[in-house]
Amino acid sequence: MSKEVDVLVEVCREDIELPQYANLGDAGMDVRAATDIDINPGETVAIPTGLKVAIPVGYEIQVRPRSGISLKTPLRLVNSPGTIDSGYRDEVCVIMHNSSKDGKEICSVSDKGNKQGIYRVKKGDRIAQFVLNEVPVIKWQKVADVSCDGINRGGGFGSSGIK
Repeated sequence: MSKEVDVLVEVCREDIELPQYANLGDAGMDVRAATDIDINPGETVAIPTGLKVAIPVGYEIQVRPRSGISLKTPLRLVNSPGTIDSGYRDEVCVIMHNSSKDGKEICSVSDKGNKQGIYRVKKGDRIAQFVLNEVPVIKWQKVADVSCDGINRGGGFGSSGIK
């Protein structure tokens, strides 16, 4: 059985469902929009979740995309993963961008086919996932040369190729 961590949550808007795991063993909990909002092509918005959280010190909640939205729509979480720090107490929002080039068609997060247009997020739509992570504290050890601890593999930034 997985370790359970108590996280205090305040519902700060009416009729909000708490995030929940869809299946046993899932890493992420689905989080829902707390209000209706339209996202125009090229626009980035902060979608309220209706939740305030008190995460224990030593933990964070990461806000991650839902794979279905990423695959089937032009909606993107632009700061993915987003981090909710243990000291943050305001309403959690999900920062979402509509990468549609243009379009006047009204689309929904449940539409398939990567339609281009204005995306209408409805209250209750599952828009992201919350993942709780333990965060160790870094203790820096200043050295004259980091090559003293292992081999420098070199490369980076795609240097290993694509095949």
